[in-house]
Amino acid sequence: MTDINETAPRPGKTIYGASLGILSLDTKFPRIHGDIGNAETWPFPVLYKIVEGASPDMVVRKGARGLKEYFMQAAKDLVSMGADGIGTTCGFLSLFQDDIAEAAGVPVASSSLMQIPWVQSTLPPGKRVGVITISKESVTPEHLESVGVPLDIPLVGTENGKTFTASVLDDGDSMNVELAREDLVTAANELVGAYPEVGAVVLECTNMGPFSKDINLALGLPVYDVISYLTWFHAGLRPQRYRV
Repeated sequence: MTDINETAPRPGKTIYGASLGILSLDTKFPRIHGDIGNAETWPFPVLYKIVEGASPDMVVRKGARGLKEYFMQAAKDLVSMGADGIGTTCGFLSLFQDDIAEAAGVPVASSSLMQIPWVQSTLPPGKRVGVITISKESVTPEHLESVGVPLDIPLVGTENGKTFTASVLDDGDSMNVELAREDLVTAANELVGAYPEVGAVVLECTNMGPFSKDINLALGLPVYDVISYLTWFHAGLRPQRYRV
């Protein structure tokens, strides 16, 4: 017989069965399969909360100025709904990691960049984690330091590509997926060309997930994105029951 507590680990929720809550930017660009904002990407239910006015341009290019309290309140709303942990749809929200965690009162995984220290710990001596970001020029020391990432991390951006950065940051209503794929593979090759010591890749942008496999095949290296990160995160929120 199943104990009620198996499905309701925390009393007082409004919605049960979805432990991961995701703070979403206010966007209209296509959320294809593999994107964090496509609910079919996930092998488990998730809750979403849109932070109105938090456009990709505002968060990435303009440093999310004036938006911190909105994300904090949205995180509280997700916890009230039923979330036991919080993620976000933008790696640049590492800036608000501590603020969102304090407001929510539950574990928070604000950025794919948070994977970097433990991915680094898996690599052989002399190898380093490299990062692909949607906008290298927008990454500041604060974005990195706030989640424990070394300032000298190998880093390249996709802003000089054909479509990916523009489609997301300008929030267009269409995206040429094949050109976006080319942008990511080109950036990956640029990364290992400039930094031959790269032994694994972390994708900062939460919209890069659909192209992780393409990068993996192109480089022959492990590739980690926000989907891999939040799937790991969720495993702790809802541990699997084994037959013992």
